[in-house]
Amino acid sequence: MSDCPTPARAEAGVDAQPVSAVRWLSREVITANQWNPNTQAPPEFRLLKVSILENGWTQPIVVRDQDDGTFEVVDGYHRWKIGGDRDVAALTNGLVPVVVLPPTDAATARMATIRHNRARGTHHVLGMADIVADLLKLGISPEEIARRLEMDPEEVDRLADRGNMLTRFAPDTFNQGWTVG
Repeated sequence: MSDCPTPARAEAGVDAQPVSAVRWLSREVITANQWNPNTQAPPEFRLLKVSILENGWTQPIVVRDQDDGTFEVVDGYHRWKIGGDRDVAALTNGLVPVVVLPPTDAATARMATIRHNRARGTHHVLGMADIVADLLKLGISPEEIARRLEMDPEEVDRLADRGNMLTRFAPDTFNQGWTVG
């Protein structure tokens, strides 16, 4: 038999939802959990910084109250981590947005971490290619796309190409073979 209690259903009503009570806390009273299986490659971490610097904080960190004046990250470890960056911290005087889960046992907190991570899904290549093509049509240079989306120039080129490299780059004489003189 499991020690995990029967899961409770979230309370109904807009005001009862954690997101209805976003709080700004000092990053220093929040600690990382020890079980998060999610990792983030350096380019995506840099992209998170660019996102917050350009768009502001759009997603709070999900935490649980430790009942000692501190909070533990359930979801948003990388947002919490980037909150310590000098440029990002300057936006909000070192405060980070959080939502506090209702009282949560250790097992439920771990399961919440997995649910939050897995519910995000993945980016599909063809959809990304469509967005890159749209950005190019809107006049954004490949260099700016690469910088603002933390992509390598080759990645931008491949997404922009989407099987159309001959049309985009081939000179009129592309079909003529090389000759040895």
